[in-house]
Amino acid sequence: MTEVAHIGRAAAAPYLGTPSMSMREAMQRMSVLTHPFQVILDAAGRLVGTLTDGDIRRALLRRDVTPDTPVSECMHQGPFAGAAGDIGGNLCKLWSTGGLIAFLPVTDAEGVLVEILVGRAAPQIPAAALIMAGGYGRRLGERTQNTPKPLLPVAGRAILDRILDGLEAAGVRRVFLSVHYLSDQFRAFVAQRGGVPPIELIAEETPLGTAGAIAMLPEEVPGPILVMNGDVLTRVDLQALVALHNRSGSDATIAVARHEVEIPFGVVRHGEDGTFLGIDEKPRVAHFVSAGIYLMSQQFRALVPPRNRMDMPDLLNLGRSLGLRVGLFPIHEYWRDIGRPADLAAAEDDHDDPVISRELAGSRL
Repeated sequence: MTEVAHIGRAAAAPYLGTPSMSMREAMQRMSVLTHPFQVILDAAGRLVGTLTDGDIRRALLRRDVTPDTPVSECMHQGPFAGAAGDIGGNLCKLWSTGGLIAFLPVTDAEGVLVEILVGRAAPQIPAAALIMAGGYGRRLGERTQNTPKPLLPVAGRAILDRILDGLEAAGVRRVFLSVHYLSDQFRAFVAQRGGVPPIELIAEETPLGTAGAIAMLPEEVPGPILVMNGDVLTRVDLQALVALHNRSGSDATIAVARHEVEIPFGVVRHGEDGTFLGIDEKPRVAHFVSAGIYLMSQQFRALVPPRNRMDMPDLLNLGRSLGLRVGLFPIHEYWRDIGRPADLAAAEDDHDDPVISRELAGSRL
């Protein structure tokens, strides 16, 4: 670990939260901070907890947690802390914390925050990324008759161009692009774009589904490899995804997004004997949906039959049935799937929204 930074009490304001702060506010604040964490203080400035990116993602897997849940129910209580004046001891504690971002609140004898020490560990990045861009995009109707969906513009730039920017920012050094429909347009795009990382095309002679092209990757590419759909706009932290994948020991990790649906009727609850128990007017039901972003180990890649069609749900279900471990990575950052005309229009609106566009631009404090 290198580059240990000292954030004094006066400069630490963006990193300080309260127990009553909502998860929504914490996520919004952390999305624009250089170091994604919050130090939670009581009214007297005493340390009562910490909140990390990992804490948020673990909390989001709980059914009782919503964006409006107070941080006090999800934070790490009784946090590891350093002592004011103990320079050597504080550095040892900081180095022992590990993780993507290591930080240590330093307090005085009364537990009041004095400063925060921050150190960055070596980044964890995927060995390579495979972008699935061979689909027809039929749900977008006329828009994809002459242009493949990943090359459709959003706020003046192709969806694929934005995806590649995200991979570059995460440090991915090798990118594969599976193509089939209107593949010549992808070749022209790659030749014109250039940049880093270089893009290697994988041509599907026949459509191979949402997982089939995995078998066409060169054998020497190590795992885990990032696989993502070519129609996803997101600011997901890929380094955090890899860190969780490695820490959990999973063979595959699925990035998931929370999706809520309002049932437009009164839902009647009843007993097995038909007796009325109650009625809930227009309840909202929340589920996790696949975000079209996956980390795949060599074991999962080996399950994909060469040059045969296979979809991602079939691959994941097969691996799970064979005893491979599949983990979840909840996304709390910006995410949008471009599947229908309404999604494309909403993505344009996102870039016109000053709050969302700030997150899309990757602003950091």
